[in-house]
Amino acid sequence: MRAYPTAIAALVAASFSSSCSQTTQANPNSPNRVQVTFSGGHDTDNRDGGRPVVLIAAALGVPEEVFREAFSHVHPADPGRGPTGDEARANKRALMQALAPYGVTNERLDEVSNYYRYNRSRGEMWPTTDAVAYALVKNGKITGFDITTPGSGYSSLPLVSIPGFQTVPSVTLAGSKDFEANGSVARITLPDSKTR
Repeated sequence: MRAYPTAIAALVAASFSSSCSQTTQANPNSPNRVQVTFSGGHDTDNRDGGRPVVLIAAALGVPEEVFREAFSHVHPADPGRGPTGDEARANKRALMQALAPYGVTNERLDEVSNYYRYNRSRGEMWPTTDAVAYALVKNGKITGFDITTPGSGYSSLPLVSIPGFQTVPSVTLAGSKDFEANGSVARITLPDSKTR
């Protein structure tokens, strides 16, 4: 089973809480704190044509499959041209028919769609903020993690590495209607093996 569905469930079901960051007042340059490295975390499901459906659904407050089903009734314009007025109105009607029962308004759909719109052919990415976290080390062993910046815009699980350690922690993501918290790192956990 891929890890990706776990990220989806966490994004849709969880809402960001400031308690997730578990910040401390320790000196970030202390030898007992090692900054971790996040890489990746911006993959999209092959079914979605590059759209960050996990993030869009969480921002709208609907399950991922609900948005995917709604979008299946949309007919994008041919490459190289935008939709005509009639096409745009038909697509909007299709989306709203599926999403309105979940409390999604036309204004909110426009807001979320505009926020996560990007052009892959130009090398663009939807808005993201990198997470920042530290591994807490005692007697040469990692005892936990301090997430100082949860980040946002992670659509898949980022890889976490810790300089000087072979341990590969796992990440739990959180979704939110708040763009700045949507797709954030809620938790970093150690595997059973904690060998250096």
